[in-house]
Amino acid sequence: MPFLQYKYHTPHPTFLLEHSSPLSLNPTPFSSGFSAHSLSFRHFTYRYFHILFPTKLSVEPLAQHLQVVVHWCLKEEMVESDTKLPFSMDSDPPFEETYKTLFENSIEESKINRANQILITCEECELPLIDIGRLSMGELEREECKKEIARASQEWGFFQVINHGVSSEILEDMRSKQMQVFKQPFRLKTNHQYLNLSAGCYRWGTPTATCLSQLSWSEAFHIPLMDISSSGGLPTTLSSTMGQFAATVSDLAQRLVEILAEEMGHKSTFFKEKCLPSTCYIRMNRYPPCPTSQIFGLMPHTDSDFLTILHQDQVGGLQLVKDGRWIAVKPNPEALIINIGDLFQAWSNGVYKSVQHRVVTNQKVERFSTAYFLCPSYDAVIESCVEPLLYRKFSFREFRQQVQEDVQKLGYKVGLPRFLV
Repeated sequence: MPFLQYKYHTPHPTFLLEHSSPLSLNPTPFSSGFSAHSLSFRHFTYRYFHILFPTKLSVEPLAQHLQVVVHWCLKEEMVESDTKLPFSMDSDPPFEETYKTLFENSIEESKINRANQILITCEECELPLIDIGRLSMGELEREECKKEIARASQEWGFFQVINHGVSSEILEDMRSKQMQVFKQPFRLKTNHQYLNLSAGCYRWGTPTATCLSQLSWSEAFHIPLMDISSSGGLPTTLSSTMGQFAATVSDLAQRLVEILAEEMGHKSTFFKEKCLPSTCYIRMNRYPPCPTSQIFGLMPHTDSDFLTILHQDQVGGLQLVKDGRWIAVKPNPEALIINIGDLFQAWSNGVYKSVQHRVVTNQKVERFSTAYFLCPSYDAVIESCVEPLLYRKFSFREFRQQVQEDVQKLGYKVGLPRFLV
C-alpha cells in the first residue's frame, strides 16, 4: 500500500503529492517540464528505491500524460531527520519501453541456465591481489611480483593490483564526474554533440537482443583517448579528470604487458608501437537499478583487446568464470582490476587467458565503473609469439568485423574460436 496520494491541479501542468499516512510530509508541487526534482521528507527514517509508475498518469481535466520515476517511501520508525531525496525523471534510458516485446515474451522463456547461476563468493575463491609497488623494490621482490602477475594471467585471466600509481583523488574525482554526466537527461546523452565526442560514443541496451537474457541493462560512453582533450560540455572539468586518469592507466597497462611479454621470454616493442593513444579508449559505465534478475547488466563476454584496467565502485556485480563456475568479485576500494583480453590470449598462444565475465544487475542500487582498453590499430596483425600455433594470424580489423558479424547473426560473440588453426 503506497503512502503517497496524488492530486492533479489545473490550469497549469503541475500536480501535488500529499502524504496519506500519519507521517508528516509537506505537499510538494512539481512542474512536468522539469527534468529533475527533489522531495523533502521530515521526521522519520526511510528506505527508498526507484519505481516506475504505470505507463501513463492521467491529469484531469487537461488529460495530459506523464511517466514519472519517484522515490517510494517505506515507513520504518518515527525519528527526527531532514533529508532530501533527489531523483531524475528522464535520465534513465527507456529500457522497458524500447524492449517491451522482450518483457512480454519473458513469461514464455525458460529459466536461466542453472549452470549460469552457480555462484561462489569471493570469500571462497579470492581473486589474486598483487602489490605492484614491489616493482620498484629490490631485484628479488621485483622478480617475484612479475611472476605473480604472469601466474594470475595464466590461471585466472583476472587479478587485482594495489599501489598501482593511480591516486585515490583521481579515482574519486573520476567517479564524481562520471555520475554527473550520466545524470543528464537521456535525450541529451543521445545527442552526438554532447561532450563534443564522436558520434555513437553513447550506447545503451542491446539492439540485437531477442530475449531478456541477451539484454544488457546498462548505459556507457565509449571515449577514444584522442577525444578526451577536446571534450567539453557538462561537467566542465571532465576532460581534465579523464586526462589524468587516462595518462596513469595507460602507463600502467604498458608496464603490465611488457612484464607479461618478458615472462614469456620476449622483450617485444610490439605493444608500444601498436597500442597508441589513438587506438585505445575509456568506457564509463552505469548500471541502473533493474526490476528483474533475468537481465544482465552486461552479458557474459570476453574483452576484444590486449588488456583491460577496471575501476569499480563498491556496489559489486562483476562475476567471472573460474574452473567452469561463476564467481563474484568482491570490490576492493584500493585495487584496480586487470583482465587479459582476446588479443593477448592469441598473441601468447593461449598461455594468458581471456576469460568470460559479466555484470549482474541490482534491483535497488545503481553501479558505476570505468574501464580502460589497451587496443592496437585496426591494421595491426596479431600473431602468436610461440609455436605450434593455436591461432592463425589476423588483423584487429578482421577480428572486430568477425565479432560484429557474429553478434548480428547469432546474438552473441564467438571470438577466438573463429581463428583457431
